[in-house]
Amino acid sequence: MCISVNILTEAERCRGATTMSEQESLRCSSARNRGGVQRVEGKLRASVEKGDYYEAHQMYRTLFFRYMSQAKHAEARELMYNGALLFFSYNQQNSAADLSMLVLEVLEKSETKVEEEILESLAKLFSRTDPNSPERVAFVSRALKWSTGGSGKLGHPKLHQLLAVTLWKEQNYSESRYHFLHSSDSEGCAQMLVEYSSSRGFRSEVDMFVVQAVLQFLCLKNKSGASVVFSTYTEKHPSIERGPPFVQPLLNFIWFLLLAVDGGKLTVFTVLCEQYQPSLKRDPMYNEYLDRIGQLFFGVPPKQSPSYGGLLGNLLNSLMGSGEDDDGAEEAQEDSSPIELD
Repeated sequence: MCISVNILTEAERCRGATTMSEQESLRCSSARNRGGVQRVEGKLRASVEKGDYYEAHQMYRTLFFRYMSQAKHAEARELMYNGALLFFSYNQQNSAADLSMLVLEVLEKSETKVEEEILESLAKLFSRTDPNSPERVAFVSRALKWSTGGSGKLGHPKLHQLLAVTLWKEQNYSESRYHFLHSSDSEGCAQMLVEYSSSRGFRSEVDMFVVQAVLQFLCLKNKSGASVVFSTYTEKHPSIERGPPFVQPLLNFIWFLLLAVDGGKLTVFTVLCEQYQPSLKRDPMYNEYLDRIGQLFFGVPPKQSPSYGGLLGNLLNSLMGSGEDDDGAEEAQEDSSPIELD
């Protein structure tokens, strides 16, 4: 009873007050809009529960464009987000994916600022989308672009981290690694790599999983990330004996390389690469990574011609992008040679 009286009093005050501050007016308007959205959601939920999926989907779209034409961006985003989750719960993937894209459209057109709560909601939609659907690829690409204001950067580090964790849970380790590389969660990356190595790799490859990641972090000029992923991985992997020095030559190479990066002496870097060349031949990409690392940290001039050309070269350049990271990684130089970071 008390709640009803309070609601009635608030409504009367909103309708009848002759003098009202701007703040009170906005609060009353927000309360009315929220009540309207809840009523609409109730009707749409009832349609979905009855199995009228097509009709409900079309009504969601109609309401979306109505709200957008009235500049009711918050209401449109909330309605589409809740609608997408509702369709996901009934395994209506196509309708859910469509409403998920409308959530992004609201964010883009309203120029909404990036907030952690919004990033988490986008990651939740991503996690509910069928991993094998092309709609998921389109959604994540668009979400990452929005998260950096449409710039050429590779996406907000927090969103990358949330995506990486989702993919890790799905045991999609390769894609998870890519997103961890562009996040600020190097420790999480290392823990994922331990699981990846233990479940999918041979014992003889235990060193290769972390070596690739460290070199890729360095190619993005993220020294701290490279150090954290290396130390965490070597401490937590059950098949690696405590070091340094390590039993595996490649792990010793990485340990020395991280020290050399801090020192910045080209002669040390050159001798190190020469001494460990037999081990580095285990993966032909290692020398590609090291060429780039030499340019970034030791002043080695770039090669006259890139390692790859044409369409593939453009693809690899886009993967490298600008190795910028909002949370502390230094900007990569623009003369980067294309390196694959898949």
